[in-house]
Amino acid sequence: MKDYYAVLGVAANVALSDIKSAYRKKASQLHPDKNASSDAPALFREVQEAYENLSDINKRSAYDENRRRSLLDNPTETAREIWQYYLDGVLKK
Repeated sequence: MKDYYAVLGVAANVALSDIKSAYRKKASQLHPDKNASSDAPALFREVQEAYENLSDINKRSAYDENRRRSLLDNPTETAREIWQYYLDGVLKK
Protein backbone atom coordinates (compact mmCIF):
# COMPACT_ATOMS: atom_id res chain seq x y z
CA MET A 1 0.00 0.00 0.00
CA LYS A 2 1.48 3.33 -1.03
CA ASP A 3 1.52 6.13 1.48
CA TYR A 4 0.07 8.96 -0.55
CA TYR A 5 0.75 11.44 2.25
CA ALA A 6 4.45 10.59 2.18
CA VAL A 7 4.49 10.89 -1.63
CA LEU A 8 3.27 14.47 -1.31
CA GLY A 9 5.30 15.14 1.83
CA VAL A 10 2.34 16.13 4.00
CA ALA A 11 0.83 14.93 7.26
CA ALA A 12 -2.33 12.82 7.21
CA ASN A 13 -4.41 15.53 8.88
CA VAL A 14 -3.66 18.44 6.51
CA ALA A 15 -6.29 20.52 4.78
CA LEU A 16 -7.11 20.11 1.11
CA SER A 17 -5.40 23.43 0.37
CA ASP A 18 -2.13 22.04 1.76
CA ILE A 19 -2.50 18.93 -0.37
CA LYS A 20 -3.00 21.08 -3.47
CA SER A 21 0.01 23.21 -2.60
CA ALA A 22 2.24 20.17 -2.02
CA TYR A 23 1.02 18.61 -5.27
CA ARG A 24 1.81 21.71 -7.30
CA LYS A 25 5.29 21.93 -5.80
CA LYS A 26 6.11 18.24 -6.34
CA ALA A 27 4.56 18.15 -9.81
CA SER A 28 6.59 21.18 -10.84
CA GLN A 29 9.81 19.59 -9.57
CA LEU A 30 9.17 16.20 -11.16
CA HIS A 31 7.45 17.10 -14.43
CA PRO A 32 9.35 15.31 -17.22
CA ASP A 33 9.55 18.56 -19.23
CA LYS A 34 11.44 20.21 -16.36
CA ASN A 35 13.31 17.27 -14.85
CA ALA A 36 15.69 15.25 -17.02
CA SER A 37 16.15 12.52 -14.42
CA SER A 38 15.33 9.04 -15.67
CA ASP A 39 13.04 8.36 -12.70
CA ALA A 40 11.14 11.67 -13.00
CA PRO A 41 8.25 10.27 -15.10
CA ALA A 42 7.56 7.45 -12.63
CA LEU A 43 7.78 9.79 -9.64
CA PHE A 44 5.55 12.30 -11.42
CA ARG A 45 2.92 9.58 -11.95
CA GLU A 46 3.11 8.67 -8.25
CA VAL A 47 2.51 12.31 -7.31
CA GLN A 48 -0.45 12.47 -9.69
CA GLU A 49 -1.91 9.26 -8.26
CA ALA A 50 -1.51 10.54 -4.71
CA TYR A 51 -3.19 13.83 -5.57
CA GLU A 52 -6.07 12.11 -7.38
CA ASN A 53 -6.78 10.03 -4.30
CA LEU A 54 -6.29 12.69 -1.64
CA SER A 55 -8.00 15.60 -3.38
CA ASP A 56 -11.32 13.76 -3.73
CA ILE A 57 -13.16 13.67 -0.40
CA ASN A 58 -14.71 10.24 -0.98
CA LYS A 59 -11.49 8.65 -2.22
CA ARG A 60 -9.54 10.20 0.64
CA SER A 61 -12.01 8.88 3.22
CA ALA A 62 -11.82 5.39 1.73
CA TYR A 63 -8.01 5.57 1.59
CA ASP A 64 -7.77 6.77 5.20
CA GLU A 65 -10.13 4.00 6.34
CA ASN A 66 -8.11 1.36 4.46
CA ARG A 67 -4.89 2.82 5.89
CA ARG A 68 -6.32 2.71 9.42
CA ARG A 69 -7.58 -0.84 8.92
CA SER A 70 -4.21 -1.97 7.59
CA LEU A 71 -2.52 -0.60 10.67
CA LEU A 72 -4.97 -2.48 12.89
CA ASP A 73 -4.83 -5.78 11.00
CA ASN A 74 -1.08 -5.98 10.50
CA PRO A 75 0.56 -3.05 12.29
CA THR A 76 4.16 -4.14 12.07
CA GLU A 77 4.17 -4.90 8.36
CA THR A 78 2.13 -1.82 7.46
CA ALA A 79 4.35 0.45 9.54
CA ARG A 80 7.44 -1.08 7.95
CA GLU A 81 6.04 -0.45 4.44
CA ILE A 82 5.07 3.13 5.26
CA TRP A 83 8.44 3.94 6.78
CA GLN A 84 10.36 2.27 3.97
CA TYR A 85 8.38 4.20 1.35
CA TYR A 86 8.88 7.43 3.31
CA LEU A 87 12.62 6.87 3.82
CA ASP A 88 13.12 5.97 0.16
CA GLY A 89 11.52 9.29 -0.78
CA VAL A 90 13.59 11.26 1.74
CA LEU A 91 16.87 9.65 0.77
CA LYS A 92 16.30 10.30 -2.95
CA LYS A 93 16.05 14.06 -2.35
